[in-house]
Amino acid sequence: MFGFLKKNDPATDVANANAPRSGWAERLKAGLARTRDQLTDLFHRAKIDDELLEELESTLLLADVGLDATQFLLDGLKARVKRERLETPAQLQSALADSLETLLAPLEAPIDTTPHKPFVIMLAGVNGAGKTTSIGKLAKYFQAQGKSVLLAAGDTFRAAAREQLIAWGERNQVAVIAQESGDPAAVVFDAINAAKARGIDIVLADTAGRLPTQLHLMEEIAKVKRVIQKVDPTAPHEVLLVLDANIGQNALAQVKAFDKAIGVTGLIVTKLDGTAKGGIIAAIARQNLTGRPLALRFIGVGEGIDDLQPFGAREFVAALLDSGTR
Repeated sequence: MFGFLKKNDPATDVANANAPRSGWAERLKAGLARTRDQLTDLFHRAKIDDELLEELESTLLLADVGLDATQFLLDGLKARVKRERLETPAQLQSALADSLETLLAPLEAPIDTTPHKPFVIMLAGVNGAGKTTSIGKLAKYFQAQGKSVLLAAGDTFRAAAREQLIAWGERNQVAVIAQESGDPAAVVFDAINAAKARGIDIVLADTAGRLPTQLHLMEEIAKVKRVIQKVDPTAPHEVLLVLDANIGQNALAQVKAFDKAIGVTGLIVTKLDGTAKGGIIAAIARQNLTGRPLALRFIGVGEGIDDLQPFGAREFVAALLDSGTR
């Protein structure tokens, strides 16, 4: 099934690309409010002492930062308190912001789609992580950059996923390749060939949600990747794993399992608003999950079409610690 194909106006593209970012910082801050409130309460104490550091450790662990990253951050803070003779909790907050930004900075790496046309992005993840919704939002994001986009409804297992992707295609006025049923690899195969014929810049390929323990489904998604490589030996050019921030430390196991099956190159962390704690990003940054650099391409804080944006370490830390721009 084919939707509409939209030709963007360059001037409008620039305006659209800049507009969402203006309100993004406030949406991100609102999404991380629960964790931020817990952390900043600690920095209203009168002095830095053992009790404060112990409570900071507990708060970081409860925020899904994880044992390894928490220990790393605390060791660094204690050394800095001693070395620089820090005395006030406000100074400790600033030091924590510095340490967090340094820890998270390697994850910040926006996607460069210019080396290939079409640039094929394959998305994977467990059921309910937000893959299909993320694809719709990514289509809008890339359109705002003046790119033409085609969607591949590779989730042929769940009928609602196909209909949902078609709806996103109509909303964004982009083409959608879909089948009523059948082999997901065949759908993606057709989509890439269609993109080549039409001169499309970017292909966003959806896949069915699956758990890492479902070995036959993990093999199926590996097959999708192999078929993509038959159409274009250089593709997929990006393999994005979509993670629900609410799952906490389980995200680490998901990254390892999906990387083993399909070679994850980047992450999308969704649902950072509400009950999610935000610290999982620090845990991901601290762990060497794939044996190579791993980028956090996008984070999401809501259901709006502009609520998925490229990850920025500085603005994330500012929102998490209410530290402003430093």
